[in-house]
Amino acid sequence: MKKQSNLARLMGYAKGHRILTYLSWILSVISALLALVPFWYIWRIIHDILEVSPDFSQAGNITCYGWYAVLFAIISIVVYIAALMCSHISAFRVAANIRKELMRHIAALPLGVTEKYGSGKLRRIVNNSSAATETYLAHRLPDKAGAIATPIGLLFLLLVFDWRLGLLSLVPVVLGFLIMMKMTGKDMKQRMEQYQNALSDMSNEAVEYVRGVPVVKTFGQTIFSFKRFKAAIDNYERWVITYTKGLRLPMMFYTTAINGVFAFLIAGGILFTTNGVTNELLLNLIFYIVITPVIGTTLTKIMFMSEDSMIVDDAISRIDEVLNEKPLPEIKSKETLVNSVPIDNSITLEHVSYAYDKAHNSTNSIPKNALNDVSLSIKPGQIVALVGASGGGKTTLANIITRFFDPQKGRILIGNIDIRNIPKEALMNKVSFVFQNSRLIKASILENVRMAKPDATREEIMDALKAAQLDIIEKLPNGIDTVVGTNGVYLSGGEQQRIAISRAILKNAPILILDEATAFADPDNEVRVQQALSALSKGEKADSPKKTVLMIAHRLSSIIDADCIYVLQDGEIAESGTHSELIEKNGIFAHMWKNYSEAAEWKILNENKGLEVKA
Repeated sequence: MKKQSNLARLMGYAKGHRILTYLSWILSVISALLALVPFWYIWRIIHDILEVSPDFSQAGNITCYGWYAVLFAIISIVVYIAALMCSHISAFRVAANIRKELMRHIAALPLGVTEKYGSGKLRRIVNNSSAATETYLAHRLPDKAGAIATPIGLLFLLLVFDWRLGLLSLVPVVLGFLIMMKMTGKDMKQRMEQYQNALSDMSNEAVEYVRGVPVVKTFGQTIFSFKRFKAAIDNYERWVITYTKGLRLPMMFYTTAINGVFAFLIAGGILFTTNGVTNELLLNLIFYIVITPVIGTTLTKIMFMSEDSMIVDDAISRIDEVLNEKPLPEIKSKETLVNSVPIDNSITLEHVSYAYDKAHNSTNSIPKNALNDVSLSIKPGQIVALVGASGGGKTTLANIITRFFDPQKGRILIGNIDIRNIPKEALMNKVSFVFQNSRLIKASILENVRMAKPDATREEIMDALKAAQLDIIEKLPNGIDTVVGTNGVYLSGGEQQRIAISRAILKNAPILILDEATAFADPDNEVRVQQALSALSKGEKADSPKKTVLMIAHRLSSIIDADCIYVLQDGEIAESGTHSELIEKNGIFAHMWKNYSEAAEWKILNENKGLEVKA
């Protein structure tokens, strides 16, 4: 199948507005040709002046020719504005449709894919890549049509008066064009891709750096604590300087060539006047000196159009890179849909393995399994905890259960049904999750909580907030209608976490996944968060069945009463059992518990010392 050109792809996004793009080209060509007409009248003015010189009073048509030149210049501008209006309407529609398609596709992608790209890179692709197509369609393509028409009209004007001077005028054009081809060849395309990569990496690392600013301030560190961000900046700096130095000589010769047309014309004028100066030769020489600057302007436009074409080519390849990412497969068969209702809230993992690809793996080496042949079973209503060192696979396991991505090997069952056979909406209704870094959107607290249940009433939302131990609502200026974020209020980590818990309470799903839900809570908030989680795990009503709870925790005191604790190490289950059973084994968990207990005692001891000093 023949690959579509970039223009054909963009016109597909324009849909019914593509006619405006084509119309903008026609109008731009007309504008470019009309812009040359004033030069004809300038030639007529110079001709009449030379004819009657030195008695200029006899040149009666000069004023008329001058007004005609102004009229055609104005008409050319008006037609060009009309061309840009048409191109902009179409270009805005194309950019909007690209962004809509990208966002729809990104929303359908598994979380693992979006994490692989990073929020900074994805945002750059959605915003900047679509904006590059808008600039290309709105400005460059109409200008390209005009730039093609201008040399044709110029060629006619240059050759019709004095073909000898006309050919001399074309010599610097040819030189400039050859130099331009050298600058905008295949090497330029590769360099443009390198430039976009360097810019994208710097943007991505900038986002991560900004997120880490609180850590930097807390520990009094500098920007050099973030080596990846500084390395991205240094890489961009090296690339830009090298690229600029590489184009220094070609650009110098190009500028000299296109602006050196006067030297050729003067030399030609001297050569052609060996037998004396005639009015006709002087007329044509003056006219050519006036008109030839248009050549340089046209060539420069063409050069920038070549660069923009490469930018668009790179932008479309990046857009395609995201669009080519495959969403998780959805079941289509009606028979499968009928048999895809889980019979209970049990969770089973059978020989599950998962490895992040190289884009997610910072070493860019052969990826190691984040999960390696993991099998476990959680009965309905059980509270199960996952513990282990960072990088052990706890969060990956939780993400796989919620089907943020699918395992490369094995399968996950909920209620004895493979989650790949459960419709996405049904699976999301079955599972609630509270992450360690809860995200709130820039909206009211009511809208933030209502995301879990769009048809929830204010009373239901208030009950959920109360159950989540969020007692600051009455202190806020507009209660639950108070906006969170910019131009609103800022909440502490524990308060944000309790809003996330209130979402889960409102949703009331039978399976609950908690990923470090108390990670950002201070001691006072931790108690409240734990109370809220306890209420959440018990269900909406006292007589409702207990929820199946999967907890990821570093604070081991929060999982003492768990029905089963799984210790993950290097993507594998190293130990499992209740708290007392694992302590008796005197293995990994027992060592973790010892370290945790000693740290807690040290903290209490130091707090007591602080009280004694104050006393």
